[in-house]
Amino acid sequence: MEYSPSDLTERERYKVLTSFVLPRPIAWVTTVGPTGVVNAAPFSFFNVFCESPPLCMFAANNRPDGRTKDTLVNIRRAGEFVVNIPDEPLAQAMHESSGDFPPDIGEPSYLGLKLAPSSKVSVPRLADTPWAMECKTWKIIEVNGDRVLVMGEGINFYIRDELWDRDAMRVHMDRYHPIGRMFADRYCRTDDRVIFPEAKGPVAK
Repeated sequence: MEYSPSDLTERERYKVLTSFVLPRPIAWVTTVGPTGVVNAAPFSFFNVFCESPPLCMFAANNRPDGRTKDTLVNIRRAGEFVVNIPDEPLAQAMHESSGDFPPDIGEPSYLGLKLAPSSKVSVPRLADTPWAMECKTWKIIEVNGDRVLVMGEGINFYIRDELWDRDAMRVHMDRYHPIGRMFADRYCRTDDRVIFPEAKGPVAK
């Protein structure tokens, strides 16, 4: 089977991409509104892609009625946000936070999620997530007028203490249970893992 993207509708292209590019990590992004309401919204068109400087990117599309999402409104105004990574115990709350919340109702307060102050940005992080990165906006790229790519520079990392081997600078994978996005309302656990020996190329003669 073969498709040209130009022969598909926008929805059909979305379904092809999200059906096969998976599992995808989820950025649970916290921002602060103009009245101090803390917003938390999940984005699965997301990843990190550079370490010097530490850069991440996520895509924010408009709401079905064309309105700009609160996350983007807040980032445009304040220029900062926090990327929180959800794990299994927080997966249900993360999914519920994807609902259509009005700007005056913050997802963390509505869902009973704990907040903790950040060190280098004014936006709080979600206190119970295993990992969080405080970000300053690095670049915003408009796409077709209905989607925006938000690039953030990580300026501070938070790691849950029991997950990190400080000496080896390595995560304790047996204690870390991130959740992945599949498509629609489907997610995946990541505990079924495969370890391969170190890859070696052909020996030069």
